[in-house]
Amino acid sequence: MTIDITTTQITAFIAAAIIVIDIIIRVIAVIVVPRNRRPTAGMAWLLAIFFIPILGILLFLLIGNPKLPKRRQAKQAEVDEYIRESTHGIERVSDSSTWPAWFDGIVELNRNLGAIPLIGSNGASLIGDYQGSLDAMTETIRGAERYVHAEFYIFAYDRTTAPLFDALGDAVARGVEVRVLLDHIASVRVKGYRKTLKRLSAMGVRWQLMLPVQPLKGRYQRPDLRNHRKILVVDGKVGFTGSQNIIDRSYNKPGNIRRGLKWKELVARVEGPVVSGLEAIFATDWYLETGDAPTREIVPLGQLGEAQDLDCQVVPSGPGYTNENNLKLFLALMYAAERRIILTSPYFVPDEAMLRAISGATQRGVHVELFVSEMGDQALVYHAQRSYYEALLRAGVKIWLYQAPYILHSKHFTIDDDVAVIGSSNMDIRSFELNMEVSLLVRGASFVREMRAVEDGYRRDSRELTLDEWMKQPLWSTVLDNLARLTSALQ
Repeated sequence: MTIDITTTQITAFIAAAIIVIDIIIRVIAVIVVPRNRRPTAGMAWLLAIFFIPILGILLFLLIGNPKLPKRRQAKQAEVDEYIRESTHGIERVSDSSTWPAWFDGIVELNRNLGAIPLIGSNGASLIGDYQGSLDAMTETIRGAERYVHAEFYIFAYDRTTAPLFDALGDAVARGVEVRVLLDHIASVRVKGYRKTLKRLSAMGVRWQLMLPVQPLKGRYQRPDLRNHRKILVVDGKVGFTGSQNIIDRSYNKPGNIRRGLKWKELVARVEGPVVSGLEAIFATDWYLETGDAPTREIVPLGQLGEAQDLDCQVVPSGPGYTNENNLKLFLALMYAAERRIILTSPYFVPDEAMLRAISGATQRGVHVELFVSEMGDQALVYHAQRSYYEALLRAGVKIWLYQAPYILHSKHFTIDDDVAVIGSSNMDIRSFELNMEVSLLVRGASFVREMRAVEDGYRRDSRELTLDEWMKQPLWSTVLDNLARLTSALQ
């Protein structure tokens, strides 16, 4: 018996198979994608898979998991537990009777999330001048006697940073241990990447790439997970943290130079026991990248020195943790605020929880201001950010646009008159879930006054965005902003 199969039947069979496979993919996506994921992120991924199935699936398989491998998370948890045990009972702080009623709960939250305790008798100062912060770090390195530990998202050798590199080389020559951590993907995209590594090696600096994407060497994770921290520690006595990378303020990009863009940063120089908190983060990241067991760095915080007036707590966050440590800290502070919230973030793309926290603050009478750049250096994030301006303005938030050609890259905020946060974290979904960040919580009126002076300077160099002005935006601009907003949830 002969069975004749026509071309039409083959075509019909293939079409039916494609339809069945497509249905199966969609059903599986509905089951798998939303699990343990934000509703907005789940919906965005489902839309991508439904409308562009092949590309959507490939992207989800490539970057759909916002966490680091379980083995690395387990190591992070192991180190955190050691920090908690070794620092038990060390929370020596100023008179807690002067704290805001809500502050103790914030401290406990951070301790549970990031392991590092709040500790007193610290000093801190702010450096808002780009070259000035590089000079301060260089000078501190020149005085190093035992070790220099640097951890930066971007660490590049160029004409601007050459003096800092020279100081590192001189330190090595006189027997000082120098170790450098730099993010792989961020640094490899920068002009002179190989020159930087050769320079470090030639000087005798021990360097290591963070979160390397090197599958041929067996080192691979989601390729857009980044270590975004900025930390410098010298001899365990002086530390620096904030928003600034080690690179020229134009980032050596032809487009930035052509547009005349210059980055505006803010860095905190700290002294006292809290420096050990920054050291613990560096030591942990060195251990996670190299396997070298931490020794002296992850130990109980140092003895109190001369009495200074700041209580400080270092808060790490990132995909190595099960919780969004920085987001929870930011939200807790916003809900605790009683009079004033001043926010500064170059990339401000809030999730629903943060948007509600901000609008809730204004509705209970809290004065809220937001400083952002007038122009952006990253188009997608810039337009996603703009999509929130109308809601913020209608909620009563005062928005200041830091005027071109400067990119306001500082990352900090103040709550009322005695609490501030400064660090590497933007207020966007990437920093909450995908980036490894570090934040420094500071309680002390003197530090907040210094931060207020910085904010006053921002106002002088900014213009206020009004709702009337914003509502005159052309339709095409609004459409572009809203499309960019949808992509921000693809995590």
